[in-house]
Amino acid sequence: MARRPRVGYLGPEGTFSEEALLASAAAEAVEPVPLATIYDTIMALRRGDVEWAVVPIENSLEGSISVTLDLLAGEASDVEIVGETLLRVRHSLIAGRPLGLQEIEQVLTHPQVPGQCARFLRRELAHAQIVPASSTAEAVRTVAGDRASGERRARAALREGVEDRDDNETRFAWLARVREGEDRSGLGSPPLREPALEPAREEWKTSLVFWGPGAERPGWLVRCLDEFARREINLTKIESRPRPGRLGSYMFFADLSGRPSEEPVAAAIAGVRGRCEQVRVLGAYRAGQDPHVRAG
Repeated sequence: MARRPRVGYLGPEGTFSEEALLASAAAEAVEPVPLATIYDTIMALRRGDVEWAVVPIENSLEGSISVTLDLLAGEASDVEIVGETLLRVRHSLIAGRPLGLQEIEQVLTHPQVPGQCARFLRRELAHAQIVPASSTAEAVRTVAGDRASGERRARAALREGVEDRDDNETRFAWLARVREGEDRSGLGSPPLREPALEPAREEWKTSLVFWGPGAERPGWLVRCLDEFARREINLTKIESRPRPGRLGSYMFFADLSGRPSEEPVAAAIAGVRGRCEQVRVLGAYRAGQDPHVRAG
């Protein structure tokens, strides 16, 4: 029997990352591998411990996952995005036993979650301390069991659906290692190495990061973006992140419709490259299916 490809994700079992993995790839086709952090997940991919990795990259309420973007732009530049999946996210308040909200002293959760549930926390649990956990599933495990003794207690769902909006969703990226000698310029036609994601749309997206000394001059960013606008290429996302080393120095992340094998996209990327110190194609991949459309 052929070995199933291993896919790393932010564990333990029961996380939204595992749910995204299993929602977009047949469970019998891959071997999910839980890892402690997003950093550990991407490093396992770089070492070759897993063939793919699934990591959160953006939330509709809280925005981008900074650790993922910073790794793709820096330490993990030998990794690329090969697919994406969108997951509808609901949050619940869970305790080891039934109790009143006024009795709660601490709320243990992943650092990305409080911003997604800000209204509930301010209104109902303003008195409670927010304590970070490596994942929401790890928080539930801690609340529901004594790790020292290994005993498990019953779980009580005190409130369900505590997120600020019903349409809260998170975008997850499927990552793969860049093959040795592979063209990362974005001007060639990259090999199709995406997993068999289900479901996926026919539309393609490309993700870029770019920066350069021209960012200090008036109009530099506008001229970079005009490379896409005058070729009628739609930018579906753009944001800045600080570059390590100097305050006020930024790198710009952009998602656009299309892929580098299409002439207008290739020409736009070449145009941006002429204005920048660095332009890196983070990946070209099929757009994920909207979970609301999928559910309907």
